[in-house]
Amino acid sequence: MPSYKAPIRDYQFVLNEWLELGKYSTLPGFEDLSIVDPILEEGARFAEEVLLPLNQPGDAQGLGFKGGAVTLPEGFVSAYKTYVESGWGAFTFPTEYGGQNLPAVLNMPLTEMICSTNLSFGLLPGLTHGAVSALELNASGEMKRNYMPKMIAGTWSGVMCLTEPQAGTDLGLITTRAEPNSDGSHAITGTKIFISFGEHDASENIIHLVLAKLPDAPEGVKGISLFVVPKFMVNADGSLGARNKVTCASIEHKMGIHASPTCVMNYDGATGFLVGEKHKGLRAMLTMMNEARILVGVQGLGIAEAAAQGALAYAKERPQGRNMKGAKFPDKKADPITVHPDVRRMLLTQRALTEGCRVLAMWAALNMDIRRRSADETEKTRADDFVQLITPIVKGYLTDAGTECASLGMQVLGGYGFIRDYGMEQLLRDCRITQIYEGTNGIQALDLVGRKLPKYTGRYLRSFFHPVTEFIEANRDDKAMAEFTKPLYQGIKSLQQASMWVAMQGLGNPDEAAGASVDYARMFGHVVLGYIWARTAKIALAQLAGGTTEKEFYEGKLATARFFLNKILPEHFSLLAKISAGMKPLAMPDVVM
Repeated sequence: MPSYKAPIRDYQFVLNEWLELGKYSTLPGFEDLSIVDPILEEGARFAEEVLLPLNQPGDAQGLGFKGGAVTLPEGFVSAYKTYVESGWGAFTFPTEYGGQNLPAVLNMPLTEMICSTNLSFGLLPGLTHGAVSALELNASGEMKRNYMPKMIAGTWSGVMCLTEPQAGTDLGLITTRAEPNSDGSHAITGTKIFISFGEHDASENIIHLVLAKLPDAPEGVKGISLFVVPKFMVNADGSLGARNKVTCASIEHKMGIHASPTCVMNYDGATGFLVGEKHKGLRAMLTMMNEARILVGVQGLGIAEAAAQGALAYAKERPQGRNMKGAKFPDKKADPITVHPDVRRMLLTQRALTEGCRVLAMWAALNMDIRRRSADETEKTRADDFVQLITPIVKGYLTDAGTECASLGMQVLGGYGFIRDYGMEQLLRDCRITQIYEGTNGIQALDLVGRKLPKYTGRYLRSFFHPVTEFIEANRDDKAMAEFTKPLYQGIKSLQQASMWVAMQGLGNPDEAAGASVDYARMFGHVVLGYIWARTAKIALAQLAGGTTEKEFYEGKLATARFFLNKILPEHFSLLAKISAGMKPLAMPDVVM
């Protein structure tokens, strides 16, 4: 079985040194940061001791499906019970509904650890978290009281039901109907596909958030409404009543996440209750989707960490060949493969992407907390600008990184990487879906160039560009920082040029912006991590100059910063050339198509 150890020291570095959480002690939920280490330690114990041992067996066993009922692999229901009893599901939600009101930034390490050790399991609480968020912001007080406490407690779970066979990204094409009933409820009829955990045996009830159209709905996305459709009806006293007309018709047989049921759900006049205003359902669901996109990014991060750990452990133990300059271990028959430059390149790529993406995910979460908890309207707006800008980058860049790191891990292991026993091939299979669901990464790139870049005449962009340019200016005369700030300066200049090109060309022909979007999003992600690693280098240099007792830790940070800024970030030059090439190379003749 693959091994895994939660990177607790790196979480502490991000929280305490990079994000400086102590500066936010006046925000609700941030008053007592002495809880951070116990949270990390207990989360690590749950991930390492409960979830990791279930991951490979769950993948091999898969799901049971009989008579519309789904059974999870052996041990999963017990693990979910442990998760619920530990209070993890209540982490960030209001105390009014049974939550703990803790910051989202502290939930990110737990989410990552769960996804590193058992991505299939992680989908269940993650989906419930998103569903509760949608209800919290859009439901009536009565609906919140009826559903949120038990969903927060984890005894009920939640799912989002958007996609239909003919309607994926284009939700305006959905045909699921909602007919008003005389008692104020609605009869929901239609089929939804790709519904993760739409049916399972881990929770007492499953609360479906379903997009459907009322009889008077206008065409397109402006005619979509959102409904709560419980698997079991809820009585006035909160107890469960009759089974609703909600059935699982089948489960998909997939490339990965074998222990997570991906369901085809039929609603045959099922009783549903309108959430918020009619015809405003997509806006309400976007609450859930945007938060889910951040969490899907963390799924990619979790896989990246697991792959990086597995590859490094193998490489340190695997003897093969000799160093090109001569034997490093002449007393042995061969050197470990860590001596080979290409292996080091792959291991350092994994490390640079994983640790950089971890900062990005937690930085985004901190701004989500500021947006939600601050009493300063200017501060809230600044935080929201950053979250709006960075969400498609977190989702796209982190899931790309997860798949890349898993692929590199397989390459490091060579033939053994292709063998199921070593666990690397499962990481690659499991991670691949993260680039597809919750809006494909191509859709995230379109969101970035089509919505975020032009919004408020570029105001969202300033939430990132300004701190980066200020950082470069502040460290201009620091000779020790020159090797880090120079590549960052080149990167931000390329990104500014690309942003201007996309904005100007897109005005005349939107296809120009669309054609450049994926390259632009990748460039943006690289530059964000360039800034993260330059700031990390600044922190590490200060610690080393101050005589830290953790010399190896901070020297490792410096080495990884050098690698990223010199071996990965310079891709921005070629990406700028690709962006500037415009749509002409994409004008494929009919004979090619």
